[in-house]
Amino acid sequence: MTTTAIFGSWLLIRRDGLPRIERDRWVLVEGNRIAAITASRPAADVTFDRPGRLVLPGLMNLHNHCFSEAIARSHTEDGRGRKGGRSIVYTVLLPLSKTALMVLNPRERLAVAQLGILQLLKGGATTVMEPFRNGLPEMFEAAEEMGLRFYGAPYLFSTADAKAGADGRVSYAGDDGEADLAAWNALYARWEGRADGRIRLAMSPHATDTCGPDLLRACAARARELDVPITTHLAQSDDEVATIRARHDGRSPAEYLDRLGLLAPDLLAAHCIASSDDDLRLMAARGATVLNCPRVFARAGRTAAFGRFAAHGLRTLVGTDGYNMDLLGELNAASLISKIAAGRAEVADSPTLVDAVTGQAAAAIKRPDLGVLAPGATADLTVVDMTHPHLQPLHDPVRALVALANRADIAQVMVDGRVLVDEGRYLAGDETAITREGAAAIERIWDLPEARAAFEEA
Repeated sequence: MTTTAIFGSWLLIRRDGLPRIERDRWVLVEGNRIAAITASRPAADVTFDRPGRLVLPGLMNLHNHCFSEAIARSHTEDGRGRKGGRSIVYTVLLPLSKTALMVLNPRERLAVAQLGILQLLKGGATTVMEPFRNGLPEMFEAAEEMGLRFYGAPYLFSTADAKAGADGRVSYAGDDGEADLAAWNALYARWEGRADGRIRLAMSPHATDTCGPDLLRACAARARELDVPITTHLAQSDDEVATIRARHDGRSPAEYLDRLGLLAPDLLAAHCIASSDDDLRLMAARGATVLNCPRVFARAGRTAAFGRFAAHGLRTLVGTDGYNMDLLGELNAASLISKIAAGRAEVADSPTLVDAVTGQAAAAIKRPDLGVLAPGATADLTVVDMTHPHLQPLHDPVRALVALANRADIAQVMVDGRVLVDEGRYLAGDETAITREGAAAIERIWDLPEARAAFEEA
């Protein structure tokens, strides 16, 4: 069994249930577990003695889209592709990701998946929950091969061919729910628990406006039978809210899920930006979790404030949504957007935000072995180099991490006791080749006539 010792000038631990900083400590890893945290240098097979590092529990990013957002990258900024100023979900992301699965061959799909996972790892994430179309099993293959701790969340739709009309309302074509649940079960049978438990599944009905009641009930029942997390998109646009109110007797999306029994502690609901205060109070009462991805909405001029959700007593986590897979940058955005929205500097403080991607994220998926630096915990670590000029002089490393750091400061990433990133470089593959091949595959999609039409100016 290989032993690894990592020195941290600062370590983020938990004491009395709260994150705390300890100075000048060693983390000793044996196999895939943390064996000890000591003040003295331990004997180990491999030693990393680099002062000026902040050692964190492995950062957890529980909402990301490697594939669909790669298709939109550098096309949908500055309002492009937003027909009538509406969401790009049904005009760009869903239709083009479906086309991409038909046009790209398995090797090309794998290349896109590898490019996304490379960005996630270099952005400091050790655990990722990734919703994607169920025709993309290459996401599991890439995560297994590249070393990421991965909760794959293949989508289920009542219709996989959702269309948004000029009024923004989503219409259905056919009923794919039964076939999608069968596809999810097949992926579960193949991938659940692979790579010594590093590869897992989550149940992912796509959204309230693309999933009917029968499918949502079936998803919840199957997820609870298997004890897997449930994740969905909830109130991610005003049009979604209007659609659900029209279909379901004036209920909001949160009330719709509550009536079906999905609004519960095992639900991780992404975005929720169009939720009312009453919706958020209902979600908090039911113990649901909000997955806050502020930058993707800031791109469209919309506020998605971490502080608003947290103020209602909701467990609120931070994810990247695939738009810019820099988890430290996303924490910074969550902080600034919350402070602007509330008009108060003390909301969304740094310790709370770091806890949102460590201890709170681990609790949301019932993984007490993750999100903490402690003997016996799984050896997932994120190490940040705090010696850069933009982080000096340094008084409070947690405040500096949220206010000033970014993915370029990620020094090391360890998953399951294996160092995958060291001094900012991915060790288990050729970064240049992964980037080149993934980008080339996406550019094939951009060349399609339907892609050019989707990216036209609004």
